Parts: sequence; structure tokens; C-alpha cells
Amino acid sequence: MSTPETPGTPDEQQVPERREITVRRAPKYVPFLVLGGLVGFGVAAYLAYGLPGDESFDAGTVFGFFMILCGAGGVILGGVVALILDRMSVRRAKRAVVESVPDSEPDTGDRPGA
Repeated sequence: MSTPETPGTPDEQQVPERREITVRRAPKYVPFLVLGGLVGFGVAAYLAYGLPGDESFDAGTVFGFFMILCGAGGVILGGVVALILDRMSVRRAKRAVVESVPDSEPDTGDRPGA
């Protein structure tokens, strides 16, 4: 026959689990791609409207042509910058040890709003 155990006995307490993790700051790629595209559109606007050009071409048409080229180039350049920063963050990564913390309150099924 087994004896019922009371809560808080050493047999019931859990030993915290320890794990080693890697912590690093990685860039988000989407903002770099968007920023690169916007810079490309700015360069296209400068090329179309800021520089003197041939009078036989409409400035809006020239802007549309350069917008495609410079926008795509800017997105590619933004992606390359994000990749370089991501590689640098891998080199600067640090190791840390974490351990699980048991809940202070037991989970109950009758929570308000659940």
C-alpha cells in the first residue's frame, strides 16, 4: 500500500530544467527591402526630373522606366545589406543558460473569458 503524498514534498518538486541557448540580434528583412525600394524610387525621380534629358521623351515615361530598374536594384541592395548585418549578428552571438520556472499558481479550467 502506498501512502498519499502531501503537496510540497521533495518527491513532488520539480528540478528546474537548464538549457543553453544562443542570443543574437538579427535584422528584419522586410524593412530593409522596403527602404531599398524607396531609395531606388528616389534615385529614379532624380534621374527623370532632376537631370536635363532629351525633349523627345516625356519625363513621366522616363521616370516609369527608371523606377522599375532603380526600384529593383534598391530592393536587391537592401537585401544584401540585411544579409551582411545578419552574418555580423551571428558572429556577435552570445551563449546563455536558461532554466524553467514552475508556475506559481496551478492552472485551472474556469478562467474568466476562457
